[in-house]
Amino acid sequence: MVTERWPHLLSGISDAEFLRGSVPLTKEEIRALTIRCARLAPGLVVWDIGSGTGSLTVEAALLVPGGSVVAVERGEEAAALTRENCRRFGVENVQFVCGEAPEVLSGLPTPDRVLVGGSGGMLREILSICGKRLVPGGIIVVNALTPATLFTTLRVLDAPPFTALAGCQVQVSRLEKLGREYFFRAQNAVSILSARREE
Repeated sequence: MVTERWPHLLSGISDAEFLRGSVPLTKEEIRALTIRCARLAPGLVVWDIGSGTGSLTVEAALLVPGGSVVAVERGEEAAALTRENCRRFGVENVQFVCGEAPEVLSGLPTPDRVLVGGSGGMLREILSICGKRLVPGGIIVVNALTPATLFTTLRVLDAPPFTALAGCQVQVSRLEKLGREYFFRAQNAVSILSARREE
């Protein structure tokens, strides 16, 4: 699906297009790889847990026409930014849930895909619920910034009901100008891990 603000059939919307305030933003290169790992398609139901600014919510919503995205966020500022960024991009297939995961996940529509960007210290519990709620063959993608998040994700996704664990660690450096010269400034490394629920 294309909108007036993003008339392209690809992921990786420029970071500058999103409002962010003081809320961390998933960088465009990481978003593009996350979306690739999620294998989105029209008609799917996607959970975006820890939606933050809503950058992944927007990207996912654009790629599942006829489907929907559930943006779950516990922080009020972040939840408001998710709503505002969805409005800016004209995506209307998003359900907003402001609350603490995993508690708020129980009443949500069954997901075909789950994106986890924030967990509020409840990652193991969130992944456990996702393992029960994902459709058979459904895909979960976790973006891990810290070693603790990476370790927990590896332990949980490398055991039933999950299968086909895959991942990559990405270190992006962006071209910037300093005086008359250019240099590459390193961004934070992010581990992107994915798995399927067993059929």
